Amino acid sequence: MSDQVLRLRPPRHRVDRRAIMWWTTRALMTTVAVTAVPAVPAVLVEPIRSWFLLATAAVAAVGLAVTVVMPQWRYRVHRWEVTDTAVYTSSGWVWQEWRVAPMSRIQTVDTARGPLQRVFGLSSVTVTTASAAGPIEISGLDHTLATEVVDQLTETTEATPGDAT
Repeated sequence: MSDQVLRLRPPRHRVDRRAIMWWTTRALMTTVAVTAVPAVPAVLVEPIRSWFLLATAAVAAVGLAVTVVMPQWRYRVHRWEVTDTAVYTSSGWVWQEWRVAPMSRIQTVDTARGPLQRVFGLSSVTVTTASAAGPIEISGLDHTLATEVVDQLTETTEATPGDAT
């Protein structure tokens, strides 16, 4: 690999389309929970009800806007790719980040599936490297594909010389 130069470039693959519904559901659940905070006092405390209703409306409006916009935007941005030499990712929706991790720097590869991800048949793959920037996460992959990616990364990193430090 010493002859090859890894360049930061856009990864080729999008995450699974079901990630849009996963992100939408997560955002909606957060919006409902956060909106309940001013809504409960609005119902219980009459002297300042109008202020709490105003706060409830403002929080709900912002939350719904995020719920509608964020998942579509993230789907446009989030990409990933695994080659024989590196893992490439692009993520974020407000702050966007492109990362490349050479195989020789990979220390561990993990999958995670929260309850909501299981509902949508999705998984996340986390690639831990020797980088101070922290692990690379590929969220929103089909569960079967995520398992295949982990297997591929495990085989490739085992065959790659270096000590991942």
